[in-house]
Amino acid sequence: MTALPTSSRAAVLRRFGEPLRIEDVPVPREIEPGAILARIETCSVCGTDVHLSRGSLSLKVDLPIIIGHEMVGRIVALGSGSDRDSIGNPLRVGDRIVYTHTACGSCFYCTVARQPTLCDNRKAYMYESMEKPPFLMGGFSEYGYVLPESGRIRVPDDVPNDLASLCSCAFRSVMNATSQIGPIAPTDTVAIQGAGPLGLLAAAVAKVGGAKRVIVIGGPSARLDMALAFGADEVVPVETTSPAERADRVRELSDGRGADIVMEFTGHPAAFSEGLEIARKGGRYLVVGQLGDAGTEIKPSMIVKKNLQVIGSFSGDAASYWKALQFVQRHRKTIPFDRMITGRFRLDEVNTALERMRKFEEIKPVIEI
Repeated sequence: MTALPTSSRAAVLRRFGEPLRIEDVPVPREIEPGAILARIETCSVCGTDVHLSRGSLSLKVDLPIIIGHEMVGRIVALGSGSDRDSIGNPLRVGDRIVYTHTACGSCFYCTVARQPTLCDNRKAYMYESMEKPPFLMGGFSEYGYVLPESGRIRVPDDVPNDLASLCSCAFRSVMNATSQIGPIAPTDTVAIQGAGPLGLLAAAVAKVGGAKRVIVIGGPSARLDMALAFGADEVVPVETTSPAERADRVRELSDGRGADIVMEFTGHPAAFSEGLEIARKGGRYLVVGQLGDAGTEIKPSMIVKKNLQVIGSFSGDAASYWKALQFVQRHRKTIPFDRMITGRFRLDEVNTALERMRKFEEIKPVIEI
């Protein structure tokens, strides 16, 4: 076997609110059974990366860390027993993979609830210290370590790195979320809050899934134009409308009732109460974007009086990664996924990419390593 590298250049966050520093991080000397060492080729930038770097997430972070969690890597070394991916496809050195946060397979949430994203013993890439083995627990790095408990999916040959990285967080989150909301009927109106990457992808999934009408609520105007290309039938700008006007517009577009299904991907707490308003009586409300610490005021009676189903969705398991890759592979010729990929940056430019993402100057920038 080819000798393993001794270190990996990586973008390290040591204190919240400070710029990332490019540091040399150790590479494990041995690849344990079930593990994989990958040479990371592309890692797209997520809004969560920006929030985490500024310390505004409600999730535990063990600083210092390597930022980034939407990575595509090419296999450099396989631990024993790592010759197949989570779907059963053979794996060999040189194959490209995306990989999941871990699930232990032996806690209540893994075995009884069958909800591995809620695993009691979960380890998440980008949240674990880079000063503890196996060190390479983030995506903005030359190398990444796939833990034995992590799912891994071989990337189809005709899916390029930038779109595969899109599938390793944003799209797998949408796939996991939509699998929980239940079937979309051909009579359903689906309202999507947010025109960021998740909202755009959700519009595509809802339309392909057979929705009668897809409404995207968000901004700025360029994002709404893209939403139309991704399958939205109508768009409602937030910059020039009030919450009451947006609710009226959704009702107008849904025979006066409100949306059958509402999906929230904004990350803004105030959007939650607005979502309750625009859902019809007996409707379903899927909440995905709320990972910050901020709160908002709501009227719980709306949930009761309208008999709403409110469903939260967090992250995604190996099946969600696979479904996202399959969706891109099948619909790439008819849905303009490539338009979502905006800036391309090198590892040394990671702070520029994060700042542009924070200012909404990018939709989905990628770090090419």
